[in-house]
Amino acid sequence: MTKEDIRTIYKQKRQKLNDLQIEEKSIAIANQCLNLPIWDKTYFHLFLSIKHQKEVDTDLLLHVLQGKDKQVIISKSDFKSHSLSHFLLTDSTPLKENKFGIPEPQDGLEVNVTKIDVVFVPLLAFDNNGHRIGYGQGFYDRFLNQCKSTVLKVGLSFFEALREDLEIDQHDIALDYVITPNNIYNF
Repeated sequence: MTKEDIRTIYKQKRQKLNDLQIEEKSIAIANQCLNLPIWDKTYFHLFLSIKHQKEVDTDLLLHVLQGKDKQVIISKSDFKSHSLSHFLLTDSTPLKENKFGIPEPQDGLEVNVTKIDVVFVPLLAFDNNGHRIGYGQGFYDRFLNQCKSTVLKVGLSFFEALREDLEIDQHDIALDYVITPNNIYNF
């Protein structure tokens, strides 16, 4: 299967999930994250969920991070350059959904990517080697390529690993972990 075929299949699988299933699976994923060896780190990059895409609800994980007094960093997308800028999330950070439904900071304290210790990565599907398929724009591959070599990359998925290995491109960055409601994959 091509990456585009897999994208289509997994978008359809997510659209079949109802609100209760998304909530239960997201809670299970947040609870699984508590078992990761990441809690000695300080700076955590978190994607904010696109509700209409039925992504993993990261609000629960945000509460965990805030409860553990971690520094949470969120991104703003530049669709012309396909790049992300990163901001510290505070109580006063103004958020607004962009035209694609992505909640983004409107301004705030910008953070250099080299400070980030852990990145929670959105994905549609992944394989047993830690390779992922996103929406195909390359935002996260470019971002992860700018991070320090020790950054931990944690994918969040409602679904288990693909049975087949994904075709990878030169710019694709493998994940260190993927968390599903039932498993922690360590690559």
